[in-house]
Amino acid sequence: MNPALIGQNKLEVQNFEHLQIEYFFADQFCVTLKNLKMKNKLRIAIQKSGRLSEKSSALLNECGFDIRIGKSALMASASNFPIDVLYLRDDDIPEYVADGTADLGILGENVVIESGVKIDTVMRLDFGKCRLCLAVPKNIKYTGPEFFEGKKIATSYPNILNNYLAEKNIRADVHLISGSVEIAPTIGLADGIFDIVSSGSTLFSNGLVEVETVMRSEAVLVAHKNITAERRTLLDKIVFRLNAVMSAQKNKYIVMNVPNDSIEKIIAILPGMKSPTVVPLATKGWSALHSVLNENKFWEVIDDLKAAGAQGILVVPIEKLIL
Repeated sequence: MNPALIGQNKLEVQNFEHLQIEYFFADQFCVTLKNLKMKNKLRIAIQKSGRLSEKSSALLNECGFDIRIGKSALMASASNFPIDVLYLRDDDIPEYVADGTADLGILGENVVIESGVKIDTVMRLDFGKCRLCLAVPKNIKYTGPEFFEGKKIATSYPNILNNYLAEKNIRADVHLISGSVEIAPTIGLADGIFDIVSSGSTLFSNGLVEVETVMRSEAVLVAHKNITAERRTLLDKIVFRLNAVMSAQKNKYIVMNVPNDSIEKIIAILPGMKSPTVVPLATKGWSALHSVLNENKFWEVIDDLKAAGAQGILVVPIEKLIL
């Protein structure tokens, strides 16, 4: 063999060995950085796109997490809190949380139940509310759940549906469809469907009517079952912020002018905080009464407040409410 070629081959082998060493240490360095990052930060997975995506991102921002993400990024970090956000498909989130890749996740309760994985539900988030329903063509004479005996049902949620059918002792042919479930009866694929319903407009536009509500769902915060004590501390801080934001969304700050001789009567009407704040006005015999009132109850008590003498009632949104 040509000596020059032998020398060249030997040099290539040495270069390759050096590259292997460099890649080994580089890889170990990356692993070390990853481990340090995972140790000091929580990772929370949310939908990259879909029904809960925008609201989940908005909720994190309302909690004071400064998270900035590019259009195509799959991960972003908060600049003011030790948290990374993973942007994933909703169906993938349960597995990521279950295996510890993500510590937390925000997703629909229906997705959690359908996945069957073992993760903890930390709290309900009061948005993304929907129901999972059975629906049939509106020209069908529906007699009850037994209608589906021996029938074909199209769905994206076979596990939840099969559990329901088993409870009712109904044997049906369940067809798994990943999307556009509502067209299945129209094209002759199924006799009925089992799907998410929010307003019901999609069912109506496809000539369907819901006949059974199997479960109600909303967005939930879930966590890895064996989250460490260090990350549990961070989780508690996140839950504290979430409760503050959610309480603010449900309540309004209310200010009204009241005659002094009606203060006790008006305080008795208000179902709000422990005790309203009463501030004397420049006009003798009048005071300003400040309180917090659940928005859902406001219209129920407004007439009683006016009848008791309240005037100039001002209702103001609350940004955060620490109870």
